[in-house]
Amino acid sequence: MIKIGVPSKGRLMQETFDWFGARGLAMRRAGADREYSGVIEGIDGVGLVLLSAGEIPRELAAGRIHLGVTGSDLVHEQLGSQAPEVVELARLGFGQADLIIAVPAVWIDVETVDDLDAAAAGFRAAHGHRLRIATKYHRLVRDFLQAQGVADYQLVDSLGATEGTVKNGTAEAIADITSSGETLRANHLRVLSDGLIHSSEAVLWQSRLAPLTPGDREALTRLAAALGVALA
Repeated sequence: MIKIGVPSKGRLMQETFDWFGARGLAMRRAGADREYSGVIEGIDGVGLVLLSAGEIPRELAAGRIHLGVTGSDLVHEQLGSQAPEVVELARLGFGQADLIIAVPAVWIDVETVDDLDAAAAGFRAAHGHRLRIATKYHRLVRDFLQAQGVADYQLVDSLGATEGTVKNGTAEAIADITSSGETLRANHLRVLSDGLIHSSEAVLWQSRLAPLTPGDREALTRLAAALGVALA
């Protein structure tokens, strides 16, 4: 049985259902809304697994699902930018959001990452500790700042609303996902002009490690043809 992991709730689930439905494969939740099992109609030998978007990269990497739909930000954060355990089959055209670095709007002299680097050095000299950047995306942010030559900072884990950490005094800057930027502006934050770390989108991924029987390979080939994608 080919297993497809799909986000279990919200707009991402519905838009995934719509994307597959437009290609003749009807997806629906099985039973009550709180149940995490699903049904896919229109093709034999393929099953639907409902998971949180954050679980899907892990399940793909472990080979427990063959295909999965989740954001590229989550895959690159959990598995790395090269992500050897998976291969991208298709960008789905929804779920777009940007992972960015933002600073307080009152920092009028901090417009770029180079400015942030200078501000971080000055902050450490003035306060005796490194400038704190709150984020849930430690790998992506660290790799980005390292590539830009920024070193005088520390990442602090954001367990709630990242945008509120500056106002609450637990961080001086943030790195977070945003789509419209309204929440950033409401919290008096401003995106650095070159502070785009990653442009995310919902992607259909294939696991390189999921086991395949001859029957599975046949079902996967039929599925790929229905979806119009080329397998790895």
